[in-house]
Amino acid sequence: MTGAALWCYEFSAIPSLMTPADITTLLKTRFSDTCTINPPDAWQIETPELNLLVLLSSDQTWLRILIPIVPMAEAQPFFGEIMEANFDQTRMARYAIHENALWAVFQHDLASLTTAHFSAAVDQLLGMKQAGIEPFFNNLIETRVRQIIQAAKLQGQSLEATMQTINRFYAEGMMGDMQDQGYGDRALAAWQRQLERLWPEVNPPEVADNG
Repeated sequence: MTGAALWCYEFSAIPSLMTPADITTLLKTRFSDTCTINPPDAWQIETPELNLLVLLSSDQTWLRILIPIVPMAEAQPFFGEIMEANFDQTRMARYAIHENALWAVFQHDLASLTTAHFSAAVDQLLGMKQAGIEPFFNNLIETRVRQIIQAAKLQGQSLEATMQTINRFYAEGMMGDMQDQGYGDRALAAWQRQLERLWPEVNPPEVADNG
């Protein structure tokens, strides 16, 4: 391969970097008429299901994409799980709190941002919006149910007796933050399902160690 041909090959292999015009083109292509442009540094995708914002810094060197997920009050019982997700699950995006809402946020230096990276970030944020707080709800319920099962088996309780204990906790308003934020009925049903599913496999620590 000649020097000129090699240079052309290497140049063509360089990923396409983003410009504000590229942002407009990509968003218009993907979201059509739902894309509103606020020159020179803001774009908004607004539908009944989502409100996606794309913002540039005042010097147009830094890009941020963000989308609200749920009101902060709904997310509050799961802050611990959300912070853990930020540490090891969310990849290029992060969860954040702003204006009393839980947001999914992506930030990147515009000078090194490629169109492929931009599109992948939008995909991930839309996925986080679609998932909502359901993964955190399920994880928290499973963690608490495992703790309840371990304590119940240490005391020699049966599955039926433990189910009655959970029902009593609910009736007495002892479901914690989830009940305070209106998750009570849903949490109770989830606890009952998880209790039946996990009962055969969860044992107290000393039983598990000796078994």
